[in-house]
Amino acid sequence: MFDALPLILILLISAVLAVALFRALRLPAMLAYFMVGMALGPHTFGLLPDTEAMHEFAEFGIVFLMFSIGLEFSLPQLYAMRNKVLGLGGAQVIITLAIVMGIAKFFGLSWPAAFVIGAALAMSSTAIVSKLLAERVDLNSRHGRLSIGVLLFQDIAVVPVLVLIPALGVAGANLTDVLGMALLKAAAMLLFLFTIGKWIINPWFNIVAGQRSRELFVMNVLMITLLLAFATKLAGLSYALGAFIAGMLISETKFRYQVESDISPFRDILLGLFFISVGMLLNLQQIFNNIGLVLLILVAFILFKAAIVTLVVRMVKYEWGVAIRTGLILAQAGEFSFVILALGVEQKLISGQALQLVLAASLLSMVIAPFLIQYNGRIARRMVHSYNRNSGQVVQDIDNVGKHLHNHVIICGYGRSGQYLGRFLREENIPYVALDIDPSRVLEAAAAGENVMFGDAARRVVLEAAGGARAKSLVISYADNRAAMKILHIVQESYPHLPVIVRTVDDSNMEALREAGAAEVVPEILEGSLMLASHALMLMGVPLNRVVKRIRLFREDRYQLFKGYFHGISDAEDEALEKQQVRLHSVIISPGSFAIGRRLVDIQLENFDVEVKSVRRPNSNGMVPTDESLLVEGDVIVLLGQPTGLTNAQNALLIGRVASK
Repeated sequence: MFDALPLILILLISAVLAVALFRALRLPAMLAYFMVGMALGPHTFGLLPDTEAMHEFAEFGIVFLMFSIGLEFSLPQLYAMRNKVLGLGGAQVIITLAIVMGIAKFFGLSWPAAFVIGAALAMSSTAIVSKLLAERVDLNSRHGRLSIGVLLFQDIAVVPVLVLIPALGVAGANLTDVLGMALLKAAAMLLFLFTIGKWIINPWFNIVAGQRSRELFVMNVLMITLLLAFATKLAGLSYALGAFIAGMLISETKFRYQVESDISPFRDILLGLFFISVGMLLNLQQIFNNIGLVLLILVAFILFKAAIVTLVVRMVKYEWGVAIRTGLILAQAGEFSFVILALGVEQKLISGQALQLVLAASLLSMVIAPFLIQYNGRIARRMVHSYNRNSGQVVQDIDNVGKHLHNHVIICGYGRSGQYLGRFLREENIPYVALDIDPSRVLEAAAAGENVMFGDAARRVVLEAAGGARAKSLVISYADNRAAMKILHIVQESYPHLPVIVRTVDDSNMEALREAGAAEVVPEILEGSLMLASHALMLMGVPLNRVVKRIRLFREDRYQLFKGYFHGISDAEDEALEKQQVRLHSVIISPGSFAIGRRLVDIQLENFDVEVKSVRRPNSNGMVPTDESLLVEGDVIVLLGQPTGLTNAQNALLIGRVASK
């Protein structure tokens, strides 16, 4: 009997080094596990034993993957995206499955083997696509939303596939009878669990959670997941189906997010072991002997799948450019491709050269996927010149509006918050232009006479067309920190004098956004808490003026821009008070300014009763001002004071004229 510890150490060291390397190369960790499995598997160095026990242990990775999918499954979300999910996703999976099965049958494979290959190649990688789209701030774009809709259907489609494959593996049985019985069992189990099970699961979780023991809570989740997985296996179905059902049941409870957090370490480690076991199936010698055929299948697969997705998207009236981008984004195999292939191997439906060719092509398609996704826009514009012209037309339309605006507000995002802001600006006769990437919202708002344009505010040319150089301020009204960071980076580089106000969900990213150049960050949860507190205090009998004062003091403590604006001013239209109101003012140190090369202490701004709040420098995160801060051309000095003092301070900075306070 061999000593297992050295083997475990080799496996852990290899996995850690491989994952670290692939992370550094910005490639999915999944590919690193494949490489470890190939390198240490029976077809190369043979360090990992190819035993039945190891395959069964690795199968628990699939169990927890399907559990996570079930946990995230949302019927309301499915209904909201029903056109994209059921229409586009259903068409893509069915057409891909049918054509691949026909091709596989033409080359002499059995119908069960053809079904396994077709189902595997119909899947795309949710992990790769969602991660890269989020990094590129493309999740809310048209091609991004279409891609996510198709992926959501693919995740759902895995469930019936996992029911059908074990049924196909029953030897000597009537195929129609076996498939019908499998589907009947799955339907009966789902019906039972969602009528009876949901009434049991909620009280049971309340009892377990009431013990306030994290170990007990985690063990309870593991018990329910494995119990349902075992029940579906006894019914002649797969472990994965039971895990999916367990996830769906728990998603109906209030403990969903706690469960997701607790289960993720088990899922990720076991899933890594599963992908290592899949890597062990690859025979490098056989692949190298057929490398030409592998590459041919790879190219044919990517072109075929991209074409299918493109045509399906085009059929629902999207323009060619959007359709091609969606096709390129989804032109790869996915995690579930390997789940399906592994289940096919377990049921002895596929093996030999066919398995090796499909595995190799699927793996290589996932290696290529990040590059296709990164350059999908450029490829689409090269292939479809009208798409390039349409993009140019979008910018031109914005420019036609933006060139007539001065001292205006640019609103990035015209959802509920953006629309409320637009109404306030209209009431104050302040010009604005709103940018949004939801075409239906833009059409409806524009038809109502509102100044909203279709365009991605995270693109430099769009902000330029919207009059970024002449704008008074810019507001990011949607709570997407990645998009906000991208816009702030563009503003810092191109319009360092332009103050930006950012909306965010909570206050966890306030400092990071401020360091990135935001003049102010407004957290929704903070403002909601203030409204809650003010209503509660008034109901408790606290006088209105004291409530307003407490809210004012809290805001002054949290928001820099509120400082000096609430000192006894109750009427903004009172001209006498308005002249004495303390405000912020930005001064740009332009070429030839008196302040260039001088320290702040040399300018003696304190003579004008103004305070230097910050110094923003182009291409940097800004700096905390001190007396020794040396000013350079391009600096933006943010001052706080009364109008007269601000005017004198600006003159002192720009022309060196001395004035008394």
